[in-house]
Amino acid sequence: MTSCIRLIGAPTDVGAGVRGASMGPEALRVAGLQAALAQRSLRVTDAGNLAGPPNPWQPPLNGYRHLEQVVAWNRRVHGAVHEALEGGELPLLLGGDHCLAIGSISAVARHCRQTGKNLRLLWLDAHADFNTQTLTPTGNLHGMPVAVLCGHGPAALTGLSGAVPAVDASAIRQIGIRSVDEGERQFVRQAGLEVFDMRHIDEIGMKRTMEAALAGMDGNTHLHVSFDVDFLDASFAPGVGTAVKGGPTYREAQLCMEMIADTGLMASLDVMELNPALDVRNGTAQVALELIESLFGKSTLLRRDDY
Repeated sequence: MTSCIRLIGAPTDVGAGVRGASMGPEALRVAGLQAALAQRSLRVTDAGNLAGPPNPWQPPLNGYRHLEQVVAWNRRVHGAVHEALEGGELPLLLGGDHCLAIGSISAVARHCRQTGKNLRLLWLDAHADFNTQTLTPTGNLHGMPVAVLCGHGPAALTGLSGAVPAVDASAIRQIGIRSVDEGERQFVRQAGLEVFDMRHIDEIGMKRTMEAALAGMDGNTHLHVSFDVDFLDASFAPGVGTAVKGGPTYREAQLCMEMIADTGLMASLDVMELNPALDVRNGTAQVALELIESLFGKSTLLRRDDY
């Protein structure tokens, strides 16, 4: 893991069905993200916020809401993330809604092809986000990014990385899933996605789940983590647009993040769907910050590699 972090804000909720995720980047800054990472002996540059079209708040057209605006935002995200990777930095994308992961992960996939790295994508989320224009009940593109990355969607998005699909389904591990639409459920199965849903975690525990999700990686692996804050149980993280009960507890989420950090392979990160408009005294941003710190190696005790 590089010690140079670049914060990239993407303040838009253009892909979501609830307004407010556009304020997520500032909420994380107010919670003290840059200072917290700097205390980990990391060099942190805040590149500020990207600019893009406003949310027109229109109904779906041909199965997609705000497709033109979503494409524009993802092109900007793609460029900023790829530039950070080329510069040897770890891009930390501050969302914004989860449709922006299309641009972020497309840039990571492009970088991996250029450098000969093997991509592993951890998708931490309550939702599978594997809808298409025909399966979606809403047309909201934040419910489609994984499908788009796997090549199912409009060409302006599926082709962002320069290859279709941007990511092979075999590289993806979804963790914490507990809300999947009916048609989407069948499509997930057909695609062969490896999904560790909440029943799986309940049955075998977070430790064994993460061991399975992280298995097979080596020094040539680029590990990308796409962390939707609604991954967490809504009881302690209410500040999200699509909260779902029954998610990982605070300690389960901490273990998940600490085990990712233990690999030393995380090279890019999205933090998505934080919605301050639905939060209480920025408490969800504070929880997200604590988990981000764990992703970058903060732990209660010194581990063997810290001596």
